[in-house]
Amino acid sequence: MITIALPKGSLEAQTLQLFREADLEVRRTDRDYNPRIADSRIGKIKILRPQEIPTYVEKGYFDLGISGLDWVHETGSDVVEVADLSYSKTGEGNVKIVVAVHRDEPVDDVSRIRPDSRVTTEYPELTRKFFERLNIPVQLFHSYGASEAKVPDLMDVVVDLTETGTTLRKNGLKIIGQIMESHTVIIANRESWADPGKRREIEEIKTLLFGVIEARHKVLLTMNVPTHAMERLIAALPAMKKPTISRLHGIDYYSIQTVVQKNAVNQLIPRLKECGAEDILEIPISKIVP
Repeated sequence: MITIALPKGSLEAQTLQLFREADLEVRRTDRDYNPRIADSRIGKIKILRPQEIPTYVEKGYFDLGISGLDWVHETGSDVVEVADLSYSKTGEGNVKIVVAVHRDEPVDDVSRIRPDSRVTTEYPELTRKFFERLNIPVQLFHSYGASEAKVPDLMDVVVDLTETGTTLRKNGLKIIGQIMESHTVIIANRESWADPGKRREIEEIKTLLFGVIEARHKVLLTMNVPTHAMERLIAALPAMKKPTISRLHGIDYYSIQTVVQKNAVNQLIPRLKECGAEDILEIPISKIVP
């Protein structure tokens, strides 16, 4: 039985949705910090700030955790990175930790930042190491939110997390460098990962979560096709390996099933219709486990 730390705050909604779709629903009330998952492989669950989770997983308070790669690096936690997840605090895909200054500053590259500039950030360790590598002395101020609002009145430079840079630009800032890219990661305690029983349970939970992620981007198509149109239709039909084909009883038709990319299905269906497909059904998929 394993213990899990799940993230509170910006990663919370997407993480809980992922577990729910994997049939690992986290059951709790609004003020319940000790939720439950009805699965015999999972014991204690805690909802914690993602900043704390890597440290707690490293120390063995939890076998498994979900946090941002940025916080694994910021805390310097010695954990096993089990898998990357396909979302961040702003949605699907990666986010970036960037360096920005006010748009009126005559600085276009981090190497030209003035020595002893005031830098505000939620990532003091990553920022300190970054400027040390550049051999630029700076004054670091730990930010507890709204970092972009502090430049230029209180601070000269901000190091912040962004996906597109839109919020920074709206606040009159320009990006002049990047420290790292980040995304959500599944992390494990090293001793737990080395334990065969716990590692098996961790791998099984990971399989269920990734089954959901894989399924989110695909749909099942099923259709009936007259025999004379079969070859033309099969030539136009994508599949994970090969489509499933079965003969319909008593008539000169076949039933075909295949899995296709969800973002391509609206253009695919009219082509299949032109190739002779009939009775086309598009069916959502809850999990795909390769």
